[in-house]
Amino acid sequence: QVQLVESGGGLVQPGGSLRLSCAASGSAFRIYTMGWYRQAPGKQREMVATVSSGRTANYRDSVKGRFTISRDNAKNTVYLQMNSLKPEDTAVYYCKAVGFGVDYWGKGTLVTVSS
Repeated sequence: QVQLVESGGGLVQPGGSLRLSCAASGSAFRIYTMGWYRQAPGKQREMVATVSSGRTANYRDSVKGRFTISRDNAKNTVYLQMNSLKPEDTAVYYCKAVGFGVDYWGKGTLVTVSS
């Protein structure tokens, strides 16, 4: 069982930045594919960014050039650096780990982009 705990959400003005963190339990973090997903009110959850065990990153088109996903295997942590935030980025952001055919999810952290 893997537990994921997100942090770093909050209220930010348009154009601002936030860095989300997701700390994972267990000793197999380095082999998991990690990802950030988000769900806005009334919408389906969508992939934001993923990073493989080999550090290959993928992003949804709307965040390319603004968001950066990274991982620190020594700290069992994955990060999402979000710059140039827009109101449409407002959502609950969830961390996901995929390993051994099992998906694990965190409880989410709220990001609100508003003036």
